[in-house]
Amino acid sequence: MKKIMAIFYGTFALLISNSAIAQEFAGNAAKDSGDMFKFKAMVAIAAGLAIAIATLGGAFGQSKVATAAMEGIARNPESAGKIMTPMIIALALIESLVIYALVIAFLLQGKI
Repeated sequence: MKKIMAIFYGTFALLISNSAIAQEFAGNAAKDSGDMFKFKAMVAIAAGLAIAIATLGGAFGQSKVATAAMEGIARNPESAGKIMTPMIIALALIESLVIYALVIAFLLQGKI
């Protein structure tokens, strides 16, 4: 668990620094076409990282929800009907966050 959190925090720091560098290049983009190329490259990298991290987080979240639901049903089979509805709602909400990240990645690609 500590390794996963370390990877998460490292990736988050990378994204924060990437966006700060991208803003710096955006401010100076009118001066040099080389800077504009670097800005576009950073936006492309940010879009790819956004969807990759969102998908990874969504997959972890969905696996935790499914695992907890299956354990609950295994312990008490009569509660399967009561567990399934909240599980499906939770899975839909997790997937909606991943789709939101996909929309943001598309918007970032529009900046290129």
